Amino acid sequence: MVTFRKLLIPTVLGMVFSALFVITDGIFVGKGIGSDALAAVNITAPLFMIAAGIGLMFGVGASVVASIHLSQGKRKVASINITQAIAFSALLILILSALCLYFIEPLARLLGSSDRLLPLAVEYMAWYIPFLVFYEVLNIGMFCIRLDGSPTYAMMCNAVAAILNIILDYIFIFEFGWGIMGAAFATSLGTVVGGLMTLIYLLHFSRTLHLCRIKLSIKSLLLTLRNIGYMIKLGSSAFISEASIACMMFLGNYVFIRHLGEDGVAAFSIACYFFPIIFMVYNAIAQSAQPIISYNFGAGQPERVRKTLHLAIRTALICGISFFILTVLCCQDIVSLFIDRSYAAFDIAVNGLPYFGVGFIFFAVNMIGIGYYQSVERGQRATIITLLRGVVFMLIGFFALPPVLGIPGIWLAVPLAELLTTFYIFGIYLKDRFIVCRR
Repeated sequence: MVTFRKLLIPTVLGMVFSALFVITDGIFVGKGIGSDALAAVNITAPLFMIAAGIGLMFGVGASVVASIHLSQGKRKVASINITQAIAFSALLILILSALCLYFIEPLARLLGSSDRLLPLAVEYMAWYIPFLVFYEVLNIGMFCIRLDGSPTYAMMCNAVAAILNIILDYIFIFEFGWGIMGAAFATSLGTVVGGLMTLIYLLHFSRTLHLCRIKLSIKSLLLTLRNIGYMIKLGSSAFISEASIACMMFLGNYVFIRHLGEDGVAAFSIACYFFPIIFMVYNAIAQSAQPIISYNFGAGQPERVRKTLHLAIRTALICGISFFILTVLCCQDIVSLFIDRSYAAFDIAVNGLPYFGVGFIFFAVNMIGIGYYQSVERGQRATIITLLRGVVFMLIGFFALPPVLGIPGIWLAVPLAELLTTFYIFGIYLKDRFIVCRR
């Protein structure tokens, strides 16, 4: 479909630039500071994935509700929805950031940091957590700007932030010698610029959706809370999707450090740095299909919904197979981007990445399936799928495979979770089609 392709290209590019936030940190931290710093950043990563999940939850929820209202000609209501999402999520993330900073050292230990990695993990968090509110605004703003019909500007917000991050990473780490603090501060400044760009657009340049003043009367606040609750319900699976990646990192860090020590965590961190590009591309495909599916679902056009879903799955599968082949053929080149051969983590990562890459194919189908159920207001089903994928099946993989397969079993835990999830999605989709056909 023309609309899908028009949204897909800038959305994919924007997501890739967003992934550069994470990957650039990994490259500069590994090359400029060392494998221990790489491991320390990966220890803290689940915290930031949770923050990203909150942004995606409100972004998905608000965009689904707003797009359905737009299909019904209710522009003002749609604008109120996105304003409520941005304001409430910003307040929530500010409160959580304050709590994290107050308990920063116990939090680092809870995330799995060893005594050796603790100072580096604490320093990284101290220079990144205070700026998470801008990251939140940037995440939600992407959905709103694309829904407003400006996917290219949404891409530019991520691009400018990522390019600034790359430049500042080099300056702060290699020129100023600020170490891990420099990496965190560079990323923070990039998110500040990206977040401000989204706010400026929604305040002054948007075509349909505008930020508006929230009324503070008791009745208005109660209506706001009701709307926020509905958005959370619709977008909760997006949060759980990010939380599942955080769970993958959290469990992986614990398992790797148990079997291979800090070098194992550093090796696993390279897979985790590479993973965001895969996730962002699949997420971009799902987000490109989402407004089309939501709009046609709200307008009562099931055939267009079906065609868009099938197109999204085909696109994601092509990407998934390509990513797997790239991982197998270029695993040494990928690892060498982050660390030198002199580190023990290098060989661990080179041997493990091909196993890990098997999951990219199944992950493609899973992301589209979750996005589809979000778009047709079946948030509960999307949430169940995401919980199975990110928690239940992941726990099975990490605790069942290593005793049987050894070190390869640790790397194959994530692909097993993705495969089981794909089987589940196909099962419930075919069951739904069968019920519809019988009617």
